[in-house]
Amino acid sequence: MSYLRRKLVRTDVKWMESTGALKPSTLDSVMRRLSRAADHGVLWMVIAGVLALIGGKPRRAAARGMLALAGSSALANGVLKPLFPRRRPPVRAWLNPKRGVEFPTSSSFPSGHSASAAAFTTAVAMESPVAGAVLAPLAAAVAYSRVHNGVHWPSDVFAGIAVGGAVAAGTRKWWAVRDEEPADLGPECVVPALPGGEGLVVFTNPGSGSEDDGIVDAIRKSLPAAVIVEFDPDIDFDKQIEAKIGESKPQAVGVCGGDGTVVTVADAATRHDLPLAVFPGGTLNHFARDVGVANVEETVTAVESGQAAFVDHAVVTTDTGVTARFLNTASLGGYPDAVRLREKWEPRFGKWPAAGAAMIRVLAAAEPMRVTIDGTDNNIWMLFVGNGRYSPGDQVPMSRPELNRGLLDVRYLRADRKFSRIRLLFAAATGTLGSSPVYVRELVPALTVQVNEESVAIATDGEVVADARRFDFETEPAAVAVYRITKN
Repeated sequence: MSYLRRKLVRTDVKWMESTGALKPSTLDSVMRRLSRAADHGVLWMVIAGVLALIGGKPRRAAARGMLALAGSSALANGVLKPLFPRRRPPVRAWLNPKRGVEFPTSSSFPSGHSASAAAFTTAVAMESPVAGAVLAPLAAAVAYSRVHNGVHWPSDVFAGIAVGGAVAAGTRKWWAVRDEEPADLGPECVVPALPGGEGLVVFTNPGSGSEDDGIVDAIRKSLPAAVIVEFDPDIDFDKQIEAKIGESKPQAVGVCGGDGTVVTVADAATRHDLPLAVFPGGTLNHFARDVGVANVEETVTAVESGQAAFVDHAVVTTDTGVTARFLNTASLGGYPDAVRLREKWEPRFGKWPAAGAAMIRVLAAAEPMRVTIDGTDNNIWMLFVGNGRYSPGDQVPMSRPELNRGLLDVRYLRADRKFSRIRLLFAAATGTLGSSPVYVRELVPALTVQVNEESVAIATDGEVVADARRFDFETEPAAVAVYRITKN
């Protein structure tokens, strides 16, 4: 036995003896129940369910936590335990029998409970540091309970923590953590300062999926002089906007709703040369987060002090005469079809279950599209066009580091390579999408896509806007001034 191994064994025995020498107390019952609650990851699954109900960052944290939990459990219990068999501590030699839990028969190394606790908590912290900090003491207690109950050596627990932490960190390879830093916008611009919201008309969409019913009330309280207009879902939004702008002659327009609502009001702001105030009132708020207005207070401060910067737009024109601006993304292929199915199923199942089921249905039946992209023929599965450069470049786009260079982020999945579907799945599973020959990414100021078959649908900012065969994309640099705090 090597010196390091002998020292490790002596340290394990010493710590176990110290723990076993503790007098009986209520701690024994607490540790026993906590350890049992964490069996098979049940404790973390329940917590994930609670986080998912909260929404926002906690919901993303729950999803990443469950991914890490599954990976760490499989690695610790399915791979490492068989590879490194180790006897459990001989608890009867020194441990108070009242602490006893059901004695496992699997290898002692590493601790699966500790791996799961560390994986889930670390992954949650990556998305929501506050939630991670709250869970950290619980995770530590679960890990310690395995020693206190006499079923693991301390080194098993530390190894499990290391395994869990590594698996959680490794989820970045497949699913990047969103960068919460706002994008670089265009130059600062002169816009009217509107104390109390005087001269501001704010359009709100109660059907946008907002998870905070108090947002509109917060706007009214913070900007009492602003005019708040709630969209009538039975009347075209553009007509309502034009009518109110013509009636009120505002100095600026605001919007509280999802990304689809934001782009509608932003389009009107561009047409009327009015600055735009964005209040994050949707489910995802991609644009609001990217431009750096994460809450009502930040937008209010910018509006009242007259701080703003220019932001790029993107626009797509079809051969059917439809022109649509978008602030975030446009896509051809499976996504528009999934949006239509989601809208069809949403009344019965709810938005998110319908969206998940629709995407699975579409991907299972997907057929390649024959297209010509800027004069080059391609067969593709799907095409994505982003307004501005998205990050990361080799995974699902998460956020934008800039919205001021007049560029489109173009990505598509090629279907003209042998076994392209299998290669795509392999690249996604191994985190090597960026180097896969079936994945193409370009940054361009303009793009023309000709579909060489029947018309296909295009979706912009999550809404299907048209069916066509030719699509011309271009950027509109510094198209609209957006209120954002630009001075510290």
